[in-house]
Amino acid sequence: MKLHYLMIASSMLLINCVNDPDDNGGNNGETFPPVETNPANTNYAPAFAGQTRINAVKTTTPYQKTILTSALTSPWGITGLPDGRLLITQKTGTMRIVTSTGTVGNPITGLPAVNSTGQGGLLGLCLDPQFSSNRMVYWVFSENVAGGTLTAVAKGRLSNSETTIENPTVIYRANPSASTGNLHYGGRILFDSTGNLFVSTGERSDLSTRPLAQSVTAAIGKIVRITKDGQPAPGNPTFSQSGALPELYSIGHRNPQGLAIHPVTGDLYQGEHGPRGGDEINRIQAGANYGWPTITYGIEYSGAVIGNGIQQQTGMQQPIYYWDPVISPSGMTFYKGNNMPEWQNNLFIGSLSGMHIARLVIENNKVVGEERLLADENQRFRDVTQGTDNALYAITDAGRLYKINKQ
Repeated sequence: MKLHYLMIASSMLLINCVNDPDDNGGNNGETFPPVETNPANTNYAPAFAGQTRINAVKTTTPYQKTILTSALTSPWGITGLPDGRLLITQKTGTMRIVTSTGTVGNPITGLPAVNSTGQGGLLGLCLDPQFSSNRMVYWVFSENVAGGTLTAVAKGRLSNSETTIENPTVIYRANPSASTGNLHYGGRILFDSTGNLFVSTGERSDLSTRPLAQSVTAAIGKIVRITKDGQPAPGNPTFSQSGALPELYSIGHRNPQGLAIHPVTGDLYQGEHGPRGGDEINRIQAGANYGWPTITYGIEYSGAVIGNGIQQQTGMQQPIYYWDPVISPSGMTFYKGNNMPEWQNNLFIGSLSGMHIARLVIENNKVVGEERLLADENQRFRDVTQGTDNALYAITDAGRLYKINKQ
């Protein structure tokens, strides 16, 4: 693709336009070789054709990328406010509001203390469906508790002055805590169509806690579904094993940092980090087991096999897509705007180690095309959302906020 740079005098914004009118790859269904060209870490065979290294597609509509600001500090979660501004969490424990022109507000204080070491901190967030009237915000964070740290969920009211969170309340804790380690908190949160919350929790990485991803008596390595008050949501699946926690929605996850709901089907999609290989995108079904650590398309960082080195087992779900080598998928969103018609219902995923935004074209619950956007920016993309103006907004670990929209 040809990149055309537009310099704007007296502006701190960098606009990078992508315009490739001779490329008919997206709208005409033309495909290209897979975007991944590096060798895999394993020789594991996929369970079905197209489960990994699907053919590439290319966006044909000219679009532009704009750096609205580079002044954020380790942003982690982003969501749009009703008036078009953006509410962003910073890993160290504060929130910021950024305008559509890139003006960054003062830190919003009043939140419970976070443990920001390692992968911990102030993580994902979402707004109450009635935010315009109640101003309620929900977020995930890593909390210090007796015996270690855990993934916690809190809520509070954004003050009218937008300077503080009023009456912050921890509504849920994903037990057990991990006595050592500061990894794999998961950390995404969103509302479902019934007004209840989906929350992703990691299995905390340690070999001692890893097996608990398969335990229905532990809330780590799971997708949980809770009410606004942190109670098990009505209609949750029932797991047959003794002592199953009523808030569990799905089990067998490693470090799920992405959640998104398909705008047409209403299905919940989830992204999670694999070890060395085996990053996954899953279509989450109530009561299902997604296999970690019994089955995986990855290996240990040392190169050793994980468990029995198997990728399929009866009663465990297959990812609809996986990456090997990894891209480290983080926050994600489905595009449902009309600015870029060829992106309609596509899944956009922030990639950390891969340093791009992955665009997945999904048809009939299968990935049929993949594209890498903004790979030339060399940024670790932490989260991506759609604004009220139908543009995509993405944050990076280096503190950038990008706007991606039709040219």
